[in-house]
Amino acid sequence: MTWRRRTLLPAAALVPLLAACAAPAEKSDPAAKAAPGFPYTVANCGVKTTYQAPPKRAVTMNQHVTEVMLALGLEKSLVGTAYLDDRILPAYKKAYDVVPVLAKEYPSKEALLAANPDFVYGGYASAFDAKAGRGRDDLKKAGIDSRLNMEYCPSGASSLADLYQEVDEVARTFGVPERGTRWTAEAKKTVTATEQRLKGVAPVSVFVYDSGDKTAFTAGGKGIGNELITRAGGRNVFADLDKTFGDATWEQVVARKPDVIVIYDYGSMTVEQKKKRLLDDPALKDVPAIKNKRFAVMPLSDAVLGVRVPAAVDKLSAQLHPTR
Repeated sequence: MTWRRRTLLPAAALVPLLAACAAPAEKSDPAAKAAPGFPYTVANCGVKTTYQAPPKRAVTMNQHVTEVMLALGLEKSLVGTAYLDDRILPAYKKAYDVVPVLAKEYPSKEALLAANPDFVYGGYASAFDAKAGRGRDDLKKAGIDSRLNMEYCPSGASSLADLYQEVDEVARTFGVPERGTRWTAEAKKTVTATEQRLKGVAPVSVFVYDSGDKTAFTAGGKGIGNELITRAGGRNVFADLDKTFGDATWEQVVARKPDVIVIYDYGSMTVEQKKKRLLDDPALKDVPAIKNKRFAVMPLSDAVLGVRVPAAVDKLSAQLHPTR
């Protein structure tokens, strides 16, 4: 799916293009009395913001940040969402269904501004595409605060500690820090239980197949997907790719001899179609994972910096090490 090739622009490179074609959200008055627990100042991907009170009209762009909000019970703070990779987790479906969907993919600048948001939360850097009129600088000029998921900060974010920070900062931004603390405590229990189950296991080599034909679009070493594989008892054969996602040649895949191929499930191409593409490629016939037909499957939304990650580590570990 080409949109996720992911316009991997650093947030600082998103230049202003937003036109003032709708009435901007009202700016909070810095002199106004702060809400309990505020002011709260946070630096996110090079953008420093001070909140005098929680945002009241948030829009989420991309599924994993929508699920962060829903996991924190913040659906009443949402006036719009956009862009699903797959299905919303069943636990959040009821809350999700009451929030307006602004667009199947990214909303136009006009549709975004028509929702009159005071906060926009993007999952990928492409959510703040300046060429589409959604640059963070220009949103700010229109009175709209914003946050970019830490995985797509210019410096990148690839650890569970970054995930816990992401959830904590969103919770504090919306004035519910205790909910973030509770979520993180439960997440750490899940991760610890998986660690204990895998104690002493030998890691298996893993190649992630996201998409691609002439080249393989795969998970690199910079994103949370790499740590997810490591914690699930695997070794990402493209951990040396200094990106969250990137292209590898099929010759490299053959040379690195992965034991297991993890297929990311999303978009119009089914898992079975992806398997067939790999199994039918004569160039891959000697790859151990192909010879042994060893595949694991993950929804894309499990493999990005969001609230699914702790459970996803456990689910992937069961596929990589089914006897543990």
